[in-house]
Amino acid sequence: MSATIDESGRAGARPRHRVSIVGILGELLLTAGALILLFLGWQLWWNDAIMAGQQSDAASSQVKAWAEQDRAARGDDAAEAPAAVDPGEPVVDTTEYGNAEPFAVVYIPRFNTPDTYDSVRTVAQGYGLDVLNSFTLGVGHYPESQMPGEVGNFAIAAHRSAYGGGMHEIEQLQLDDAIYVQTKDGWYTYRFRDFEYVTPETVDVLAPVPHHPELQPTDRLITLTSCNPLYSTDERIIAYGVLESWQPGAANPPAEIADAVASWEND
Repeated sequence: MSATIDESGRAGARPRHRVSIVGILGELLLTAGALILLFLGWQLWWNDAIMAGQQSDAASSQVKAWAEQDRAARGDDAAEAPAAVDPGEPVVDTTEYGNAEPFAVVYIPRFNTPDTYDSVRTVAQGYGLDVLNSFTLGVGHYPESQMPGEVGNFAIAAHRSAYGGGMHEIEQLQLDDAIYVQTKDGWYTYRFRDFEYVTPETVDVLAPVPHHPELQPTDRLITLTSCNPLYSTDERIIAYGVLESWQPGAANPPAEIADAVASWEND
């Protein structure tokens, strides 16, 4: 009924309900909760997807720039550098890079989304938020670790979720999966070997010989580090790989990823 009847038979106004402080607080808490959920959705999914695309585009541009510089230095416009019978020892970049300065690109085909080559990311010196949360970078190099191709441990870090999620699919790596690294000097092909799960304080995984800083290294390793489990920082997931080969010339990618590299250069 829309109205009440008093004793005289006349229609009276609907009784007014008193507004309580508890009710107001409840409404405010519900509104705040909804806003928080919307923010988390934006941060973890929508913003993540936008940043992933921008980071991938920036890395693709870097790949193209180094390839063009390589061709110009050789004085030709060939799509590929001449194949080397014996490329010799991997060239190791000895430049002292400043914080957040890019010096490499990493490409992990296992991380691609369907029908794309979008897992390429720029590697910069340092692992602070100015690198990991950057719209154009996304992967950071631990400065105390070795450089690509160097004997020892080339150790890098990236977010697993949010801010582009450069290592979102790290747990999907399988034995012998390729991890490609490009610098201005050429391409380094690493092969995934195994996982390890450690606490955030276990920094000796970054040693030239992981967990054995007292030993002299003989292998050329790569170590990928990210948070674990997904959407948590309770522990770290570590993925180790070993250098399989190297090809001089930034315009001379391994044949297995030639199509991917060509797509970046043609964008």
